[in-house]
Amino acid sequence: MSRLVLVRREQVLRGGQPLAFGIGLMVALVVGVFLLLGSGHDPLRIYERMFEASMGSPKAWSVTLNRAVPLGLAGLAVAVAGSMGLWNIGAEGQIMAGAMGAAWVARVGGDWPALMLIAAMLGAAIVGGALLALGPAVARAHIGVNEIITTLMLNEVAIRLLQWLIHGWWKDPESQNFPLASMLADNAKLPTLFERAHVGVVLAALMIAIFGVAASRTAWGYELRVAGSAGATARYAGISLERKILTVLVLSGGVAGFAGGIELSGNSDRITENLSNGFGFAGIIVAALALMRPSGVAAVAVLFGAVQIGGQSIQTLGVSSSVSTVLQALILFGAIAAGVLSRYKVELDVADAQPLRPTRRESDTTP
Repeated sequence: MSRLVLVRREQVLRGGQPLAFGIGLMVALVVGVFLLLGSGHDPLRIYERMFEASMGSPKAWSVTLNRAVPLGLAGLAVAVAGSMGLWNIGAEGQIMAGAMGAAWVARVGGDWPALMLIAAMLGAAIVGGALLALGPAVARAHIGVNEIITTLMLNEVAIRLLQWLIHGWWKDPESQNFPLASMLADNAKLPTLFERAHVGVVLAALMIAIFGVAASRTAWGYELRVAGSAGATARYAGISLERKILTVLVLSGGVAGFAGGIELSGNSDRITENLSNGFGFAGIIVAALALMRPSGVAAVAVLFGAVQIGGQSIQTLGVSSSVSTVLQALILFGAIAAGVLSRYKVELDVADAQPLRPTRRESDTTP
């Protein structure tokens, strides 16, 4: 009887990370051709429109980069936790918590100088996201509660808290009884780099670079990998697993909160219930495509942001928004499959199909 099995390669294939994403992108585009043809659309025209809307001009690039900021930071939040083998599924709520922290500072310090106000807003955003991640971190470190469940459940808590604020204390008195928060002051807006791109693009790139270096080239990053892969070895080496879990999950939440602060200050006029826009969950996909490496998050976020922007643009041509979602899913599955094959190879395992027969004992034989 023969079967296909995965066998770990002695050495990981070079270029596994970018190659995995490239293969996933090609698989998605090829399958997308049949998908578009089946729905009565011209694939070449659709793909041309997607490229023009996402990368075809400086204005298109500015929109794509703005979209890549929350995707990249959410992906970084997941990847930071993933570097120790932990899963932060609460980036969506942590983004909202960060936006709430930034919005509170904007309400309190509306008359502050722009630089001081924006810095305080982003600092409060980091604190807001970190606070939401603190409970799951403590529960995981000291009680052993699965962080996937706790971080996921707190997403709903953050959304409900924001709804309560918008319908109550933060409701704009001039909103004509609509549940809208007050508008942000002009000095609470991030400056523009070019076209529609804002300074948050640079801030996000710096944060991703810092964590990328820290995870790959510092003792802190090495200890995280050891603690995540071999807990007993880490304890023997004097590494506190509880402290590392607390640190990683709180940092992860702070990074996601930072994304909420930038999204509020860079792309929004006021805080809304839909500010996160699913970026926290999309960050899981970004981190998976980057193979849980902070160093690969930025490139994946830009390309994934381009796919999202391009997917939205083709709706003007009559293409359903579900097509864009399917293309994103195909990229994910293709890239993950390519990432697995960069570490493992498929071999044919031929097992003996002969049934086992009991051996005869000497006592069973007759003379």
